[in-house]
Amino acid sequence: QVQLVESGGGLVQAGGSLRLSCSASGSIVSINRMGWYRQAPGKQRELVATITSGGNTDYADSVKDRFTISMDNVNNMVDLQMNSLRPEDTDVYYCNADINDYRMRRMYWGKGTLVTVSS
Repeated sequence: QVQLVESGGGLVQAGGSLRLSCSASGSIVSINRMGWYRQAPGKQRELVATITSGGNTDYADSVKDRFTISMDNVNNMVDLQMNSLRPEDTDVYYCNADINDYRMRRMYWGKGTLVTVSS
């Protein structure tokens, strides 16, 4: 069993910054990719940013040049530094991890952390 625990959400004014962190623990053999997705009520979950264990990153166009994703391969953690936040960044942010556990390769999700950006 693998658990993903997110932290760092909260309320911030437009133009401000927040840093989200996600820690993976449990029966982990290796991690292929970690990332962040976000979802607003009534909408589909969308990709924000992902990073592979080799350091390759992918960002949604809406967050490029504002958000930076980083991964700590030793401690199985992924961070998302969010700068120049906008009200439209308000969402629940979910950590995602593509993990090889002791039985198979699986996708895991955290429970989500709320980010609210006020105008």
